[in-house]
Amino acid sequence: MIHLSLIGIGTGNPEHVTLAAVRALNQADLILLPRKGEAKSDLVDLRRLLCRNLLEVSSRTRIVEFDLPRRDACADYLSAVDDWHGAIAGVWAELMATHLPQGGRVGMLIWGDPSLYDSSLRIAERLKSFMQSAAGREGEVERRGDLQVEIVPGITSLQVLTAEHRIPLNALAEPVQITTGRRLRERGWPADAASVAVMLDSGGAFEALPPEGLYIWWGAYLGMDKQSLIHGWLADVAATIIERRAALREQHGWIMDVYLLARKPLMPGQSNSPTATEGV
Repeated sequence: MIHLSLIGIGTGNPEHVTLAAVRALNQADLILLPRKGEAKSDLVDLRRLLCRNLLEVSSRTRIVEFDLPRRDACADYLSAVDDWHGAIAGVWAELMATHLPQGGRVGMLIWGDPSLYDSSLRIAERLKSFMQSAAGREGEVERRGDLQVEIVPGITSLQVLTAEHRIPLNALAEPVQITTGRRLRERGWPADAASVAVMLDSGGAFEALPPEGLYIWWGAYLGMDKQSLIHGWLADVAATIIERRAALREQHGWIMDVYLLARKPLMPGQSNSPTATEGV
């Protein structure tokens, strides 16, 4: 049996890692660290740092790094993602068969939390199929075809965004909708939503909305030492966010950002003046 722990590690601040995550790391026989290319080396560097700082001195946990397969950016999005997940599951299966041929506990460090716009749970389902197929071919279904998945929750980027801006996620007694930049561009403001949290935006999807009467709280590299925050009326700060985002992407080679939109400021007395800050 393989026991796979998908361990939420928050958004870049080691102090956001929970005690449950620390325990899961130290129980693992094998930790797999994905590399996403030189441009996103910060992400694997942070995972390496967490392993160095959180694994006990006596730990026998093995750490294995691997190159993450690339998604075909030219193909149909959903089909490309499905193929990409299959390729990643195949890499996971190969690594586990190589390093834990008799089974054991595997830890995967998941950015944020596995439940929110993360593919690790879906890839784990594909992994189960890979393992069962391989076990069936070898006549070892009982010994090698079993996968048990454990989820260790982590702090999400939305939690850090609202904490850093010192706001709630929703207006008083009102609903909030979490969506993607792609859907915001295609469908506009979601019906019946008083607040809209936007993730996975390739840049400036809010420009598809009429800006009048919309307030935005934006954050990039949340939880990291290069964190950047801007908030204000969308009509006043949209251009500033676009410029800041482009400059940060140019500086660091990658960017991870998220934002919350609402019809009005979510806290009484919040300044109507645009505000921008950098650094945690």
